[in-house]
Amino acid sequence: MSGTALSVVHALSFTLSIYAAEDALTGVSFMPPRDGCQRPNEITEAAAAQLTEYLAGKRRVFELPLAPVGTAFQKEIWRALGEVPYGETISYGELARRAGRAGAARAAGGALHRNPIAIVIPCHRVTGFGGALTGFAAGLAVKKKLLLLENPCYREGRTGR
Repeated sequence: MSGTALSVVHALSFTLSIYAAEDALTGVSFMPPRDGCQRPNEITEAAAAQLTEYLAGKRRVFELPLAPVGTAFQKEIWRALGEVPYGETISYGELARRAGRAGAARAAGGALHRNPIAIVIPCHRVTGFGGALTGFAAGLAVKKKLLLLENPCYREGRTGR
């Protein structure tokens, strides 16, 4: 992403690379920062502060301007995902239904796989059939840590809906 700003957060045994344009957050990734001469800006610094608060259990809602890049379908799924409350989980099928795409559970999974703004667009809140933990960019152990952070009573195999 040329012309982007960068900040980095280290917490819960992983590192987050945070990217933003001048006026909106464009990426939160579990991958190491991309090469290049990128500096923080107001958006990446705000995102880093809010993610640090979230990971410390002190924030439940992010207040950041978002500009995820994706298809219209992906954006519909990400919008619906943003409405899943803190501490709750949802199945791929229910997420697709809430996005107005009943029957598109697999396609919803594909959209989550391409989520450019991890955690802030909370793909960790999506579980498989019957509440099973399924794929996550940073691995299932990190997904489980995030779910337990949000809900200490979380148990695999149970889903909010």
